Amino acid sequence: MAFYGELRGRGGVWRGRLGNVALSTAAAGFGSVHTFGLLMGGRIGRLQQDRRRMLVDHLGLQDTAVPAMQHPPFVVGGVRERGLPHDPAGAFYQEAFDVVRGHVAGHGCEVVFTGGGGDEVNACHSRTNTELPTAEPVPWLGDKVIEALAQVDENLAPIPVLPVPTLMAFGLHNPAYLRLGIWPVAPLVHPRIVRFMEQLPHEHKQGKAMFRDRLRRVGLPESVAAPTEPENFLAVMESGLRSYGLPLLDDMLRESLLVDLGYVDPVALARAREHAERAPAVPDLLCDTLALEVGLRSLA
Repeated sequence: MAFYGELRGRGGVWRGRLGNVALSTAAAGFGSVHTFGLLMGGRIGRLQQDRRRMLVDHLGLQDTAVPAMQHPPFVVGGVRERGLPHDPAGAFYQEAFDVVRGHVAGHGCEVVFTGGGGDEVNACHSRTNTELPTAEPVPWLGDKVIEALAQVDENLAPIPVLPVPTLMAFGLHNPAYLRLGIWPVAPLVHPRIVRFMEQLPHEHKQGKAMFRDRLRRVGLPESVAAPTEPENFLAVMESGLRSYGLPLLDDMLRESLLVDLGYVDPVALARAREHAERAPAVPDLLCDTLALEVGLRSLA
């Protein structure tokens, strides 16, 4: 039995949901439970490692943690660098999670519990006054993308029980588990839990208050229940873009499926490449563009 510390999104990832899944898994009496996850670098990574150790010791778990900085996006030897067929929508942590999934399979785990959907079930309901963040502009979008975006709300499917971002994440992550003979389970988005969280007062969901309180009640310290510096993947993504992504971008400027199909404006992309060379941080949207380009090439 395994608990997989899953990363979702570019921001903080230890937000109470993973710890709650680990607590439930250990309490269910499955016997041997092994945890897997990624460790960030620097000060954030050291704090993360301390939190991880406290949780593992508290629950008596076995643990395998992979240094994420060793497996940034587009790294040599990764699925994208080798041009192996893969999902063009693969996230920026594709290479790192391929390594973690390999460890899960290597330990003979057939079932893995993830924190998938934990962010979504804690999201603010439309009845609150919370506004959605403004989308970051993408200056190199081609005419075809702009035209498609104008029709994105047409002919939508009925709203499902599970949050749409959760279903999209399942589509992104779960096939990779299944190819290795691992059955992924996301207990935080059982339909009953989704309905319960929809009816929960806002103050119990804000900042994942209920999840964090549960960690406190079992005796875990505040540094675990509500860390002031949650880990994030930004440094790993920046490392991959600097070391491996910008050379790929140069290649894309010479020959590109996305440009040829009208989805990317080559002039605007060239300006973004020039800016990225001088900027203190490479725009993370370039990572998405490169990942899509490389993914499409792998299937061509």
